[in-house]
Amino acid sequence: MDHEQLIAAAEGFAKEQLGRDTTGHDWFHTDRVRNTAALIAGMEGADVLVCTIAALLHDVADEKLNDSKEAGLQKVAGWLEEHLEDAGQTGHIMQIIGTMSFSGGGGAPMATLEGQCVQDADRLDALGAIGIARTMVFSGAKGRPVYDPEEAPRDESLQKEYRDYSKGTAVNHFYEKLLKLKDLMNTSYGRKLAEERHDFMLLYLEQFYKEWNQGSRKPLI
Repeated sequence: MDHEQLIAAAEGFAKEQLGRDTTGHDWFHTDRVRNTAALIAGMEGADVLVCTIAALLHDVADEKLNDSKEAGLQKVAGWLEEHLEDAGQTGHIMQIIGTMSFSGGGGAPMATLEGQCVQDADRLDALGAIGIARTMVFSGAKGRPVYDPEEAPRDESLQKEYRDYSKGTAVNHFYEKLLKLKDLMNTSYGRKLAEERHDFMLLYLEQFYKEWNQGSRKPLI
């Protein structure tokens, strides 16, 4: 199987697994991450094929979309063993997917440049205008309110807390995760791309609070 065939097969598998997702982890998210990962890989001198395949499959293994993290990883490993002859590439891709999630910010650092590129691409899709939209969609799917001024952001240092989707608000998630991502980028090009998106989120929050506070005031009669 040549590279084009492998990529096409990975695309089909990802679409099959993620096509009906309504939490912001759908095929379109995966496609954006794949394109951004390839862009960063080209700028940083990483293996574009490994980055592309890892990006295409990263959410197929996500524990949010499977019974467990282990079950998701096994699903991806089985697909790779069937489609990829190079055991070294398979191991590299699995290593990337297994360690790239945010996990409350406490995950192990990426061991390779390719992993850094894919992780940066995934984090970039959680920033900016699209990141804001995905946060609202995910929060709605998990029953989180948009905002509660009496509820402070949680300390997200513990993975158990980060994975408790029943708690928190969409706006608090900015402080619990999204606004931390700029300083967690691995590559120089990833950091460059993150700056603009981070600044846009700050502007959004400024406008959000302005409108919230204005709408919360009782009218003078």
